[in-house]
Amino acid sequence: MKALHINGNDLTLTEVREVAADRRPVLLDPDARGMVNRARDVVDAIVAENRISYAITTGVGKLSDVRIAGDQIRELQVNLVRSHAVGVGEPLSLSETRAMMLLRANSLSKGNSGVRAAVIDAICEMLNRGITPMVPSQGSVGASGDLAPLAHLALALIGEGECFDEKGTRIATAEAMRRAQIKPLLLEAKEAVSLINGTQGMLAVGILALLASEILADSADVIGALTLDVLRGTDVAFDERIHQARPHAGQLKTAANLRKMLEGSQLRESHRDCGRVQDAYSLRCMPQVHGAVRDTLSHCHEVMEIEVNSAVDNPLVFLKSSNARSATAAPPAQLERRSAANADVLSGGNFHGQPVAFVLDFLGIALSVLAGISERRLERLVNPALNEGLPPFLAAGAGLNSGFMMPQVTAAALASENKVLAHPASVDSITTSGNKEDYVSMGMTASLKLKRIVENTRNAMAIEAMAAAQALDFVAPLRTSKRGQAAHAAIRSVCATMDRDRVMYHDFARIAELIASGKIADALR
Repeated sequence: MKALHINGNDLTLTEVREVAADRRPVLLDPDARGMVNRARDVVDAIVAENRISYAITTGVGKLSDVRIAGDQIRELQVNLVRSHAVGVGEPLSLSETRAMMLLRANSLSKGNSGVRAAVIDAICEMLNRGITPMVPSQGSVGASGDLAPLAHLALALIGEGECFDEKGTRIATAEAMRRAQIKPLLLEAKEAVSLINGTQGMLAVGILALLASEILADSADVIGALTLDVLRGTDVAFDERIHQARPHAGQLKTAANLRKMLEGSQLRESHRDCGRVQDAYSLRCMPQVHGAVRDTLSHCHEVMEIEVNSAVDNPLVFLKSSNARSATAAPPAQLERRSAANADVLSGGNFHGQPVAFVLDFLGIALSVLAGISERRLERLVNPALNEGLPPFLAAGAGLNSGFMMPQVTAAALASENKVLAHPASVDSITTSGNKEDYVSMGMTASLKLKRIVENTRNAMAIEAMAAAQALDFVAPLRTSKRGQAAHAAIRSVCATMDRDRVMYHDFARIAELIASGKIADALR
């Protein structure tokens, strides 16, 4: 793939996925390199003049009143990284960690952090050579950013800790870097705090969960349409006029998708003049429910894309316009003096994860609803009192065979677990760092919960998809629409019809993988 040139301003979520999952190469943009170098000159001038500046010539957090000078500055960098690398629990996945690395490099590329370009180059080099730090998933409270996860990233940059090599084997970082011919960094003033301050842990996990959720939203429309059609539901509730009267964007989109999915269905035509007036909510209200999920996804996407291209460490360097214009033409000695005089180094709180934590929780709530309504449709497919003459529990030879009796129980368990996981983490806080950091976001907790909700929702939808395909087989020779047939064929490519009871967990896993790949959602294309 063509190399991605990062500059801190225009990285997209799709590009994050390309680097994280598809191993797209990454380089620092030449213009961004100039901005990074000019901000670094400011930091070097502060050190040379022995000026007091938070996290440059002082300690951090509660220890910000401790003055650091001379050779101690380099020692401080190593101490900060080592002391903050205190994560526990299962490591983040390789794709999540690669996303975190890219996001951290992109933020530093904005030119407000005061690090050397060599720091960004080192992260890019590790990405490009497939060396991924081992980052434990637990230990962040979401402010001052994701300190522990990011410290494990920084630990790898200085040649310590553990990494996964290009084959995914967990080995000592020193050995991984030796094999990849990457030299460990010797961190200079401010670089440690710039590496470990930020929201890139929660954001990396959240972005990959969001992108997976966008596929789930399309897949839900496809699978829901199959269920409605085989249950002989009506498409009247999806009439565009109804939705133009309440024109939420997501609702309009899902209604349009359902109309497409049902167009030309023989099943629909077979009962057009039946006496039923309207369907149950789980069928009739898919545009309103799925659509609200879509609107939530859209809001989350907007917030995350802003965060991706933000400077989120502390303090931040701001060049005054005259300094930014003339810096490249100035002699080095004059540049140092000018940088110190014509720049502001400001301490603030952009590392606080509250904006991201909120949308992570919001997304978890939305996906829990998507799983919940899927389980209710599944219940209508299998319950002989509700499934329009289909065999009880979709079992061939019901009684001797139990069919989909227990898969509905599994889906119910997943839907109920999501309800617990959807409790917001972002309303919680706990005081840290000697009461200096006294209100935190819990954004990393929100992201880890969200990841589990995504998996649960995908599995619940996989069960509905398998049941809908089974029901469609029972109503043959009547057929659903051409788009519905394409979705049915995709399901059948990984899962055979059940003509008698069998072990089904492998089927669920294969269909869940099919959903994740976007192949069921492709029926909409």
